[in-house]
Amino acid sequence: MKNLDDLLLLGDSRLYEKSEPVLPTEIPLVNGWVADLHNVMMQIREKYHFGRAIAAPQLGIMKRLIYMHIDKPVVFINPELDELSEAMFELWDDCMCFPNLLVRVQRHQSKCANLLIC
Repeated sequence: MKNLDDLLLLGDSRLYEKSEPVLPTEIPLVNGWVADLHNVMMQIREKYHFGRAIAAPQLGIMKRLIYMHIDKPVVFINPELDELSEAMFELWDDCMCFPNLLVRVQRHQSKCANLLIC
C-alpha cells in the first residue's frame, strides 16, 4: 500500500507527464489504486489538515483517475473537461504535491465534465 512517502513533490518530472486513460482491462486494478489514494489522502489530512481530492499521478500512477472525499468517497475515471467558460475567477489554492505552499490560480467559472463516476 502506498503511503505519504510515495507522494510526488513539486519538481518531480512525472508531474509534467500526460496521464493515460484507464483501460477496460485495467478496471480490476482500480480498487487497489483507490485504496492507495485514500490512504495517502488520509495521511495528508492528518499531517497538514487539508485535502479534498487526489489524482493518481500524484502517487506516480500515470492514469486519469481522481479520488475525492468530502462527505463520501467518489472516484472519477477518465475525466475530460469541456464547455469551459470564458469567464474566469482567481483563488488561493493548495496542492498535496507542495503542501507548505498556497498558490494563486485562475479557474473557469463553469465547465462540464465527461467521466465515469464510481
